[in-house]
Amino acid sequence: MSTTTKPPFSSRVGAGEIARTLRYPPSAARVLPLLKRMLQDADISIHQIAEIIRFDPGIAARVLHAANSAFYNRGGRCLSVDMAVNRIGFDHIYEMVANAVAEQVLVIPLSSYALEADEFWLDSVAAAVAAERIAQERDLDPNVAYTLGLMSGIGMVAIDQWLQANDPHIIFFKRDFPRDHIDSERVLLGCTQSEVGALVLQSWEFPPEMSLPLRWQYEPWEAIGYRQLAAMLHCAKWAAAQARRADERPLPPPDSRALATLGLAARQLPALVQAVSARVRDVQRRLEIPPLEAA
Repeated sequence: MSTTTKPPFSSRVGAGEIARTLRYPPSAARVLPLLKRMLQDADISIHQIAEIIRFDPGIAARVLHAANSAFYNRGGRCLSVDMAVNRIGFDHIYEMVANAVAEQVLVIPLSSYALEADEFWLDSVAAAVAAERIAQERDLDPNVAYTLGLMSGIGMVAIDQWLQANDPHIIFFKRDFPRDHIDSERVLLGCTQSEVGALVLQSWEFPPEMSLPLRWQYEPWEAIGYRQLAAMLHCAKWAAAQARRADERPLPPPDSRALATLGLAARQLPALVQAVSARVRDVQRRLEIPPLEAA
């Protein structure tokens, strides 16, 4: 689980302390330059800008955070990138992208999770497109679902940043979904990436319908509120994990309680995985990213 001989952090650190270390998640190395070029094109549409921002957790988080701030918020909350981009407008979107470039927040490997940069990014995109697909079929808001999937691993970024500053020798042990890294996270930190991620979204003024499903993405049946969205995210993470497996070895299906909450049958899952795989390949082609083998 760890290459360090130090005792676990559970008595010294909490999810809130870790969450406070993350201002924004990093931006994908191929998305950010493309977005900057697009914003310099006088003929580009706001819809095209929003479509590219949807591929990037870092810029999406900045845009959603700003759109829900007191400066821009003139009514209901923005839960989708498209709505947030329309609310903010071209000029301020360009400013956010320029700031991201200046801060050099291009995606970096998550050393504590032994994840390469593009690998983590593609995992996030796969979860997003899987969540969107499930939402479309289950009468849920696909834009909210996509955003949830895109942000589902944000707690990992916060934990990795915190550990690089405090104990860079720690490496978490990964198991198949739905355990992922949560067992070693609990042992070494006393909290999990889903708990940290929920607190990050709360600190960015994301509403409970975003933070609570993220908090319960591994155990949606325990969610008190927004259980259906938590179950949707749980099944989306499963589909993303299956779609990204190099050997295509089947994972055990998602927990029956999550499937029942959504009214999904196990026989529908192969088609979901196939759709996610095809969509991720399409994103790779569009951004000219060489296909990666999953770990």
